[in-house]
Amino acid sequence: MIKKILIANRGEIAVRIARACNEMGIKSAAIYTDADRYSLHVTKADENYNIGPDSVAGYLNVSRIVDLAVSTGCDALHPGYGFLSENPALAEQCALRGIKFIGPDAKVIRQMGDKIKAREAMIAAKIPVVPGTEGNLESLEDAKAFAKKIGYPVMLKATNGGGGRGIRLCKDESELGYNFDRVRSEVSKAFGSADIFMEKAIVNPRHIEVQILADSRGNIIHLYERDCSIQRRHQKLIEIAPSPQLTQKQREYIGDLAVRAAKAVGYQNAGTVEFLMSDDDQFYFMEMNTRLQVEHPVSETITGIDIVQEQIRIAAGKKLSVKQQDIHTRGIAIEFRINAEDPRNDFLPSFGRISRYFAAGGPGVRTDGAIYTGYHIPPYYDSMCVKLIVWALSWPELIARSKRALKDIEVHGVKTTIPYHMQILNSKEFAGAHFDTSFVESHPELTEYSIKQNKGEIAAAVGAAIAAHLQL
Repeated sequence: MIKKILIANRGEIAVRIARACNEMGIKSAAIYTDADRYSLHVTKADENYNIGPDSVAGYLNVSRIVDLAVSTGCDALHPGYGFLSENPALAEQCALRGIKFIGPDAKVIRQMGDKIKAREAMIAAKIPVVPGTEGNLESLEDAKAFAKKIGYPVMLKATNGGGGRGIRLCKDESELGYNFDRVRSEVSKAFGSADIFMEKAIVNPRHIEVQILADSRGNIIHLYERDCSIQRRHQKLIEIAPSPQLTQKQREYIGDLAVRAAKAVGYQNAGTVEFLMSDDDQFYFMEMNTRLQVEHPVSETITGIDIVQEQIRIAAGKKLSVKQQDIHTRGIAIEFRINAEDPRNDFLPSFGRISRYFAAGGPGVRTDGAIYTGYHIPPYYDSMCVKLIVWALSWPELIARSKRALKDIEVHGVKTTIPYHMQILNSKEFAGAHFDTSFVESHPELTEYSIKQNKGEIAAAVGAAIAAHLQL
């Protein structure tokens, strides 16, 4: 039985993991840099440890983090998402030091993190993949030759890494020539490897992913799919479960594909198999994320399964608490990523002090965040500050409840994507459940909105100014 977990992450996901530990009677230990000294996850964990002044490097130091887990008596480590969550070195170091890594083993992380090897594994398992190169591209001449063979448009992609970086659409040979060296340079800086490959571009697909859980005893299940088509520059903005665009037959088919994919690589713990759905309703494997996803709450909401707690049980060697036939969905859920960004200024990050914050509530509403009134959002990390999750029995009810929830939530002091999400909900195409990955780019008018200040906001601004003056 796991007794104490080091949470090797920060912010919202660290808070989420600490809450799961609390419910399971497991002690939690948080880590933080100087910039995160007043972050909410520091207070939510049972213990907390400073990992130095460097705002980013501290969360990326494998040896120091594992040493800390050992020295503080932790018997397990949860990597959350981002940072080291898909770094096989962390899983390897945990195994060497006798710390249970709450995730798949290093071999699987390494295999699925290499998109060429992942493609090869899926092809061997007869999982449909997008036509592409069998290996990495050696030169621009090789890229041009292969593009001519499969036909434009094509996608240049980083072999390693993720998060939407290192991906470029090339509509013709001139764009390929322009992007080739730029993509290699970008991925080299971001992921430490200049390896890239090419795939045939699936134009304006729907992005559908499947949540899977697998224990150490060969049991693998799926928690149905999520629709992540609303995204900007390959970064997800909204996620929906189950997808309002799939039939029941398609839902069963893609769920089966995801389980087969996990079995093919001997997967354990929680993971996500991501697919592209073409305009002729064909599914193609895209990648497998070997970690907990930002959008996991929508799958929890429709199935009633606590994915983080299942992760911990799996790492402890226990079998899954449910079987596939026991899992049924109820209603539909949506997650809005509330980012500290200004949509009217090309989504420029808006870091700073939150002068006032009210979480949304009421029936069918959940907020996962790490912010509070007075919290200063640091400029060193991802701009997401809170996740708003809304549930309802039907799609029309979900749209109505989501509008109410977006009106309820208030984040003042920084600009956020809240009004932009409201614009999306007001779109006829979105309300009609007709959208794909081109939605944001094809609707630039959604950023053309005005923000009306009410008396409460003006009073808060005046009050903040007076308080600042008195403090001085």
